[in-house]
Amino acid sequence: MRNAQQLLAGLSAGRWDAAFASLYGCAGRSAADCRARYARLVEGFTAAFGGGEREFAFYSAPGRTELGGNHTDHQHGRVLAASVDLDVIALAAPNGTDTVRVLSEGFKMDVVDLARLAPVEEEANHSASLIRGVCAAFAEKGWPVRGFDAYTTSAVLKGSGLSSSAAFEVLIGNIANHLFAGGAETPVTIAQIGQYAENVFFGKPSGLLDQMASSVGGVVAMDFADPAAPVVRPLSLDLAGQGYALCIVDTGADHADLTGEYAAIPAEMKAVAAALGGQVLRDVPKEAFYKALPALRKKLGDRALLRAFHFYADDERAALQAEALAAGEFGRYLRLVTESGQSSFDYLQNVFCRTKPAEEQPVALALALAGTLLAGRGAYRVHGGGFAGTIQAYVPLGFVPAFKAGMEALLGEGMCHVVSIRPVGGVHLAESD
Repeated sequence: MRNAQQLLAGLSAGRWDAAFASLYGCAGRSAADCRARYARLVEGFTAAFGGGEREFAFYSAPGRTELGGNHTDHQHGRVLAASVDLDVIALAAPNGTDTVRVLSEGFKMDVVDLARLAPVEEEANHSASLIRGVCAAFAEKGWPVRGFDAYTTSAVLKGSGLSSSAAFEVLIGNIANHLFAGGAETPVTIAQIGQYAENVFFGKPSGLLDQMASSVGGVVAMDFADPAAPVVRPLSLDLAGQGYALCIVDTGADHADLTGEYAAIPAEMKAVAAALGGQVLRDVPKEAFYKALPALRKKLGDRALLRAFHFYADDERAALQAEALAAGEFGRYLRLVTESGQSSFDYLQNVFCRTKPAEEQPVALALALAGTLLAGRGAYRVHGGGFAGTIQAYVPLGFVPAFKAGMEALLGEGMCHVVSIRPVGGVHLAESD
């Protein structure tokens, strides 16, 4: 038990510097900068919830970048992903009640009564539903979940394509795991809990890629053939050593009312699978799909089939990307990245929004400019969910300033983010003596 002043004194004394080095050393952030950022958490918590002695603890969960397997996870496919150095952080402490209060900087406070651990219709698509869903999952596992207070701040900007929602879910999962489960839940089960909260309570039918990348950390190849027991393979990727930087470019488009666009992809893929006796496309051999194409077209139309074509190719491609990284064949890896991006554009069709005016095509325009600027160097692709989000580019180190300037001249200042791969996933930050 300690008060806020003792917590601040511990930060100044460097008691979390070792943890900061493991989380942010890849991005070259100084201990002083990290201390100042976490000190603002203490100040925000005190302003929101008052002083007094509490069982305080710091937590961090990173954003993620999808490296391979675009929209393959929800079909129990293979993916390649990595955590990044941009994270959401929290200071949390039990409050002795059955109410969870979470104040995220810049937003209204979420208040969740733990007496009700079922989905609340009016919370759908709001962060309170994620908190309730995570707590419900821990309670269902038998953990004695009680109320806590948390103040959070995020460098994973909403709409940045780095999955701020998954990072938030993993953050709440780590808080609950530390406070009520004694750290017994693994990064994999915390990711599954986050997906459950997003699917059942938030109302978005996402796969497991985002939560797994944020929770596990580093570069990971994942196979979701059995979603209850995914196969996770850590890999190494030293982009700077290869002479490249990873850029995530925000197209600046409006993300409102896109749940239907996202949901249509798994729905159409599952419709193809169902017509062939499976639940998801991973259940159906691709040869059976090709053989049934004429009948499937009559029943489901063209777009569902095109999206299935993408799944089968990108599922295999994600595994090939992992093999290329393991073998140190970075040039081959980049070629596969380019192929994935082309497949997403041509077959998956998550670049254009039917719900937006035809003249608005920001993702396609950003891809066109990225290809022109890179002129055959590196690679680029649509990133994550697509539609109105971000693109990803592998840019030669010496060309980063020119690439960033070119993209931001079109899209606006601050829209091109250079990210580093973080070796650590969601964590409770441990102190050192």
